Amino acid sequence: MDAQHKEYEKMKNEIHKEIELLFKANMKIFDWDIPENDDRESARLIITAIEEAVDKLKRDVEAGKYDNY
Repeated sequence: MDAQHKEYEKMKNEIHKEIELLFKANMKIFDWDIPENDDRESARLIITAIEEAVDKLKRDVEAGKYDNY
């Protein structure tokens, strides 16, 4: 296994935790800002926003934006 894949294995769980923290923080904000909040719908909307951001990152990677990061 090369160094990048070793680092990936080491960091994967931390990345997942950070995404979950982002999700939960936004769920709290929806609850604070919307008294009659539908938690399931808010969760869906937040996940959609996260997916859109990941899709943009994927496009940026393929376009070479991070080749010399």
